Amino acid sequence: MADARIFEDLKADHDKHRIMLEQLGETKGDSEERRELFEKLRKELQAHAAAEEESLYATMLATPELRDEARHSVSEHKEIDDFLGELFEIDMSSSAWLVKFKEMRHRYLHHIDEEEEEMFPSAAKTLSTETEKKLAAVFEKRKPKELAVAEKELPGDARE
Repeated sequence: MADARIFEDLKADHDKHRIMLEQLGETKGDSEERRELFEKLRKELQAHAAAEEESLYATMLATPELRDEARHSVSEHKEIDDFLGELFEIDMSSSAWLVKFKEMRHRYLHHIDEEEEEMFPSAAKTLSTETEKKLAAVFEKRKPKELAVAEKELPGDARE
């Protein structure tokens, strides 16, 4: 499992997200740094989730023994997107923004830990090496396209 490219790609994104969350958590008030980091994180999380859903999750949803895990993760993606939408609406200089950010960060870190520790190993046991290669190709092709979409689309309910 550990050497399957799809899981390496997703884990590399997760590691990048962990760093971005840490950096954003160290910002203060409605600063240029906070605005820039939040916007970069928002786009990255939206693109990652969409590309992951179109590659790994789509295949897992079509695989009976993996379906429940995929549904759970899709619902967590929606929850994170809703958090991002709320953060987008809250004044960054208010204490409410930091409280909501910390809640979102906690939920997202839980989500990616769960994926890496439970879902990826489970999928790796079930999916063939050939399928994993195809999923990596789909993810790697979709991610840049989804970043372009995230440039124009806001998170949360604003997109619906």
